[in-house]
Amino acid sequence: MPGLSRRGFLVTAGALAAPLIAQTRKRRNVLFIASDDLNECLGAYGHPLVRTPNIDRIAKQGVRFDRAYCQFPLCSPSRTSLMTGLAPDTTTVYNLQRHFREALPDVVTLGQLFQKNGYYTARSGKIYHYGVPRQIGTDGLDDKPSWNEVANPSGVDRRREESLLTNYTPQRGLGSAISFHASGARDEEHTDGMVASEAIQMLEQHRGDPFFIAAGFYRPHVPWIAPSKYFDLYPLNTIELIPFDESEMRIAPELAYFTRPAHWGMNEKQRKDAMRAYYASISFMDAQVGHVLDALERLKLAENTIIVFWSDHGYQLGEHGQWMKQTLFEASARVPLLIGGSGVEARGAGSARTVELLDLYPTLAELCSLEGTPSNLHGRSLAALVRKPDSRWEKPAVTQVRRARPDGAVMGYSIRTERYRYTMWAGGLEGEELYDYRSDPRELRNKAADASLASQKRRLRDELDRILRRRGGADGQAR
Repeated sequence: MPGLSRRGFLVTAGALAAPLIAQTRKRRNVLFIASDDLNECLGAYGHPLVRTPNIDRIAKQGVRFDRAYCQFPLCSPSRTSLMTGLAPDTTTVYNLQRHFREALPDVVTLGQLFQKNGYYTARSGKIYHYGVPRQIGTDGLDDKPSWNEVANPSGVDRRREESLLTNYTPQRGLGSAISFHASGARDEEHTDGMVASEAIQMLEQHRGDPFFIAAGFYRPHVPWIAPSKYFDLYPLNTIELIPFDESEMRIAPELAYFTRPAHWGMNEKQRKDAMRAYYASISFMDAQVGHVLDALERLKLAENTIIVFWSDHGYQLGEHGQWMKQTLFEASARVPLLIGGSGVEARGAGSARTVELLDLYPTLAELCSLEGTPSNLHGRSLAALVRKPDSRWEKPAVTQVRRARPDGAVMGYSIRTERYRYTMWAGGLEGEELYDYRSDPRELRNKAADASLASQKRRLRDELDRILRRRGGADGQAR
């Protein structure tokens, strides 16, 4: 069913005809909360400085996944993979321009599956890819069949305050520049404040319907524009830089690095300013999440609603001299993932199991007892882990990234287990990486050439090859 305008949803007999689940049984709702470019700088993940009391509320109501990984550390490929349940080599979305329906016109997205089961599905803000900030207020690369209703707000951060930015990397486009502004506007005047308001209105208007409502927040994606009170939470003298030595730029193969020169040439003061702005944007986004959670409780919907909080990929703040995403290092590939609320038996627990964003599609299908789930999904339901977070679990996570070169693009693939990460570039022809996180949590020693770990590397490579064959990958050469 095509997506309608913000006020255009009509519950008609034909709109949700023949739902696959009987209407006599009360079904679990889903509040699906996304953040953009968020790493694990959250109270729930033990960050000593960043204040996120509302996201922490979700963690207390469910399971915090400590080893959750995206499938591609770039917005559109990652979000497409999550919403289709298919790996990037199957969707063939590797950039910010291609829409997945070019290759998969008939794929059933997560939103469509909920629709087929009689749910009202709606989106406020960014779930599929939008170019930020340019496409704020538009549909971007949205998928209209996924939703009954959509909202595309645009606040002062987009309409009025971009000209006020401090920009430390003006050579980069605004969507990937280290830029920030402490705004004098109120929360509700910003795009993310409006995203929360629209999501709350959706909850209010459809409190009697089974729903899958997605609230997609833009922060902490650059440009980091947030009300000044959130900047005030983080005096510059409280910001500690990520440790870095120039030798870290030589640990891995050349293709492993996205940021060159290290830190894009920013000095220590500029790096602290950037981290402060990132933290402020997180706390601002967290406050908006809190408004939505408060509404869920006020409307007495919390008892029957699953709450999922996720980010499309991680974010580097100077690890290995890198900033933003688009690497296969831990800080770029790992994401915060929380599942709480109705049907989640474990409360306030953490899981050390290695999971993927791909796993969310089958997880929600199982927790909500949806029928007609596609049989070709690449993920595995996390239902066992939300019941018992330390359940036996042997599934690794795979992340990939694409590198453009004059002689043709090259793919890097990385497999992560609870202890190791193995990465190969161009099928290993352009280099390999192997890290043992038990002894080297900061990825400072690449053990790919260590003879004592040769058998371990071979096991990881064989497992990676097996997964890639199933998911459409091959020799590491980009398509």
